[in-house]
Amino acid sequence: MRRRSFVRGVGAGSMVALAGCATRENGDEDETGDDPDEEPLEEGVEDDSALRVVTYSSMVVDETSAGRWLAEAFEAEFPDAEIDWVVPEAGIENYVQRARLGAEIDADVYLGLTLPELVRADEALSEPLFESLERDRLENDDRISADLEFGDPDGRVLPYDVGYVSLVYDETVLEPPETFEDLLEAEYEDALLAQDPRRSAPGRAFLLWTIAAFGDEYLEYWEELWENGVDVRPRWTDAYVDGYLEENRPMVVSYSTDRIGANLTDRNLDRHQVATLEGEGYENVEGVAIFAETERRELAYEFVDFVFSSEAQAEIAVRNAQFPAIEDEYLGLGTEFTAFARQPEEPVRFTYDELREQLAGWLEAWDDEFGEQLEDAPVGETDDAPPDETEGENGGTDDGADDGEPGDGEIDNGTEGEPGDERDDGTDDGADDGEIGGDETGDESNGAPAGNETADDEVETDAN
Repeated sequence: MRRRSFVRGVGAGSMVALAGCATRENGDEDETGDDPDEEPLEEGVEDDSALRVVTYSSMVVDETSAGRWLAEAFEAEFPDAEIDWVVPEAGIENYVQRARLGAEIDADVYLGLTLPELVRADEALSEPLFESLERDRLENDDRISADLEFGDPDGRVLPYDVGYVSLVYDETVLEPPETFEDLLEAEYEDALLAQDPRRSAPGRAFLLWTIAAFGDEYLEYWEELWENGVDVRPRWTDAYVDGYLEENRPMVVSYSTDRIGANLTDRNLDRHQVATLEGEGYENVEGVAIFAETERRELAYEFVDFVFSSEAQAEIAVRNAQFPAIEDEYLGLGTEFTAFARQPEEPVRFTYDELREQLAGWLEAWDDEFGEQLEDAPVGETDDAPPDETEGENGGTDDGADDGEPGDGEIDNGTEGEPGDERDDGTDDGADDGEIGGDETGDESNGAPAGNETADDEVETDAN
């Protein structure tokens, strides 16, 4: 049976603030809950019984992406099921705004949730957006590595993969930096490409990494980094695809799994070396959660459990260029992963409580100090998502779309429309004026302003 899998991209007006995830979807709906501006490509294409899974664009943008494989394999195991992918431009902020307005959430599962996004939702809402998982409904959850935690105090999110933000460099041009201080030396002047932490998940992770290293003096370090010519671009795609791959500069903030994608696409591995400063890398855990308002709870639990199957974990690891979440005894990873993935000796992370208490303030302080220098790019468009087999955000290979943005027209995977940027799990207060901390929300990848119209472009893709 040939089954259709759909990718829905949701668009909304731009917002300013701390951007976050890979997408944007927010706005007014009519009384039926349907978007009046929605124009499906085919009459009757969407099946109301389909499981609506929210994710970021690089998870589904290419035919070889992890999301495409997941949909095909899940639908093969559950013939009556159908996956309807949703890629909102504002990421988590879309659902924060819907909940604030009392609008229908209209989604079942969130695949690719990060801890800063969960913190953002919890700060903004009085009622939880996601339900506490009933672990006794899952068969594969005991496979999750004991060393890997998402950090949610209420048990709403399970980690399904993890990546480590580090530096990727060209060894034909540079010797690898060993410390943060090395990046301030003349040898690395005008060498580093980074991402805006208000918009991009790896950019935010790199900022948090510097905060872990320098504490309250992190802004002073960034001042020196700026003086040494760091080039901060809005999104991961801008820095990695449009900058690093075009050889604009010899070093970029990306992921320690970068060489997996480089190998799969036959790139020169001399230009895809990984530097872990002081043996460290910032840990970026991605999780899966079920929306509290889902009407497809049984199928949602089946999907979550499937994500932790041995085959699914192995496919996600290679296709998304991230480390799997389950114990090695349940895996059979090939050399295309094991020979090229690098795990830092000392992962760096902040806890839920630490981020809940301080993340917004850290971002606001960074914005006050450096935001005006980046005014050319509207805050809110985010790009964070681990790379799928096409240059995704975590160092995967490139599909040629702008950071996982299928919005530039038709992509070679057959999807078209604008499912949004790559995943950028950031927090955002959504202030309209660019100030961080207000009642309105909307960073461009994590947030869309309340009241903006949305345009859902549903894209049909072949899942089977």
